[in-house]
Amino acid sequence: MADAELIPHARNREDASRALGVDTEMLWPKAVTDRVKTGTDREIVHSYPYRSACPSTLWADLIADSTGDLFFAGYTNYFLWTQQPAFSATLRAKAAAGCRVRFLLGDPDCDVTLQRQEIEDVPLTVSTRIKITLGELAKLGPVEGVETRFSGAQDAASHIALSVFRFDDEALVTPHLARLVGHDSPLLHLRRHGEGGMFDRFAEHAEELWTRAAATE
Repeated sequence: MADAELIPHARNREDASRALGVDTEMLWPKAVTDRVKTGTDREIVHSYPYRSACPSTLWADLIADSTGDLFFAGYTNYFLWTQQPAFSATLRAKAAAGCRVRFLLGDPDCDVTLQRQEIEDVPLTVSTRIKITLGELAKLGPVEGVETRFSGAQDAASHIALSVFRFDDEALVTPHLARLVGHDSPLLHLRRHGEGGMFDRFAEHAEELWTRAAATE
């Protein structure tokens, strides 16, 4: 007896639908619904096996389209200045237009930072990358709407393990794997579709770290 739940491969479905002169979804509606994201699954716009595989143009577009909240909660954030042309000027313009701009950084001198750079064992250390970011932010000078904090000592391990970059109702999230530096870790592009979904879970994590963070000056 044929299995009514058995769905042929896509090419076989297309051949059969052409032979019968009907649409594929009429013969195998489940094959269509299985490809459609529903519920909170819709919040995953795209996934990348490496952060470096995410186009820099996507970052630029997300930054450009943000009007209310730009929250860079990576541990170092330094790569933003190397990948985004005139990034400081963009930040200044965003803040002037009323967008809240926040940077949550790791403390370059805390134990978690020093331990992590020993694990990564790369020339451009974690603390150096943080200091590069601090230097770039210092060049901005005091700009209303731009805030910078160090994550608290009790949150440093959680912060360094997960980077959250928020652009209004979209986010790029990187869980850091083992000994890998950020650009070699995977990345998720999320878009909010409702309460309690993937976007909210990661956004709330970053907000919690922010509430316990300390000013960098």
